[in-house]
Amino acid sequence: MGSPGSLLAVAALLAAAAPAPGAPVRRPIQVRTLWGTPPAERGVGLGLFSADPTYRYRALVDEVAATGATHISVVWVWWQEDLRATRISNVAGWSATDEQVQDTLRYARDKGLHVTAFPIVRLKKSSRDEWRGRIAPEREDDWWQSYTDFILHAAEVAKASRAQRLCVGSELLSREAMRGRWVEVIDRVRMAAPELELLYSANWDHFEAVSFWDKVDVVGMTAYWELTRDPEASVTDLMLSWQSIRPQVEDFARRLGRPIIFTEVGYPSIDGGAAWPWDETRTAPLDQEEQRRAYEAFVRAWSGASALTGVYFWNWFGFGGPKDGNYTPRDKPAADVLRAWYRQEGER
Repeated sequence: MGSPGSLLAVAALLAAAAPAPGAPVRRPIQVRTLWGTPPAERGVGLGLFSADPTYRYRALVDEVAATGATHISVVWVWWQEDLRATRISNVAGWSATDEQVQDTLRYARDKGLHVTAFPIVRLKKSSRDEWRGRIAPEREDDWWQSYTDFILHAAEVAKASRAQRLCVGSELLSREAMRGRWVEVIDRVRMAAPELELLYSANWDHFEAVSFWDKVDVVGMTAYWELTRDPEASVTDLMLSWQSIRPQVEDFARRLGRPIIFTEVGYPSIDGGAAWPWDETRTAPLDQEEQRRAYEAFVRAWSGASALTGVYFWNWFGFGGPKDGNYTPRDKPAADVLRAWYRQEGER
């Protein structure tokens, strides 16, 4: 996501939050209302963020499938040193191994889910305002060669694991005007893995600037718009915020002549989670009810939207439960909203 701040602290937090395989998920509350039709791609994002190279994500994939999801995006991270660095590589303890990625992709396919392989770049060293959207390498040619190698490697992993789709980039704002560079990357991926559908995921506030939408098969963007500054905002208040955002997205899709997918929709379960959903480094008191209200407002605001062909809630990885303030809806009230929408449960 397009969040500022030191991502080392985030990596450490997520690494510590590896849920126990098969950990019990609480019994869902009764949901009495159906909110409308979900998009064709009913997705959940799963970050492979455990520091343990032997950790297996199959139990979490099982839980994702049980929500009624039809699609899953499997996200893993390679790293560059800082904004100016030119080399991207995996880092032991911070990057999922190829074996973990392949096992998760294959298992998700075997569960009947449509699978997107979603590699991303992050910075090992960053200040408050530095993140991958501001990458400015000392030597462009070297950076692009390293990035191409990274994506080609991910394509081979995805191909070998029978994934259907590959994300060729996510939230790389400072790179998006470089059409020629992207055309070269995308063409090489298509030669190496022609069976893969290709996706790019733009940032929620920068999707107009992408210069190569015509070169990818799927138009994606994150959905971390600020909805309110009031931690007690009601579902109705949050829906009113979406009323000013939805026409912008629909107009963009209409001008592009293509539907879009939200590659990440998520809120940390803390006070202000709906105010700064893009800021994964922020700390505040626990507020899982605010997360639930934000989920419900999204569902109510976007049900039946013809411009939206898919949505992926971020991120199933993590302990979850009543004491967890991270993004995962796992074992929280927000998961009941997700499940009811995806399964179309409740009373009419």
